[in-house]
Amino acid sequence: MSARTVVDLSHRIRAGLTTYPGLPAPVITPHLTREQSREKYAPGTEFAMDVITMVGNTGTYLDSPFHRYAHGVDLAGLDLATLVGLPAEVFHLTELRGRGIGVDLLAGRDLQGAAVLLHTGWDRHFGSAEYGSGAPYLSADGALYLIDAGAVLVGVDSVNIDDIESGGERPAHTLLLGAGVHVVEHLTNLGALPETGARFTAAPPAIEGFGTFPVRAFAELPVRAG
Repeated sequence: MSARTVVDLSHRIRAGLTTYPGLPAPVITPHLTREQSREKYAPGTEFAMDVITMVGNTGTYLDSPFHRYAHGVDLAGLDLATLVGLPAEVFHLTELRGRGIGVDLLAGRDLQGAAVLLHTGWDRHFGSAEYGSGAPYLSADGALYLIDAGAVLVGVDSVNIDDIESGGERPAHTLLLGAGVHVVEHLTNLGALPETGARFTAAPPAIEGFGTFPVRAFAELPVRAG
């Protein structure tokens, strides 16, 4: 029997981490230290309870429609069937000319019901000043194409699925989330995945009235016979 291979596609979250330029970094503080817990429990039994304060847009995270639309579905309302075990269609675009990812780079594949993952290699800049400038993005026509092709989730290893240097317009978010297509940003390790055959999962906590939260994104690779 062949062993399963699971590829972690999430950045680690730590205190002080800068994910998106201008957003606050996480702060981790103890609620109950191990030393304090010894006074509450039997001898030899101790626990640590900690508090993390962070914006939802931290690390590798998923955007639900509520992130963009006041009456959109929030994290608690997402259908797990659209988040777990999705057929992954990976586009390896590390030799991208220019910054925009359009229809010409996406056409010709069956994307119905798929998680479309855009591997640009930009994750190599994660956590640095270079990450927020000159980043690849999905164009408006590319977003429309993926909606029409039946994608249920679109992920990217860049700072944003939109061009954050466009002056505030966010067509990819607007179109995808308006159509109920989930967005996952700040992925990593997409180069370890084949173009087709992997299964992708990225499920956030079921938080009511919240639009964006970190996920532990991963892909299970197809099992090779023999």
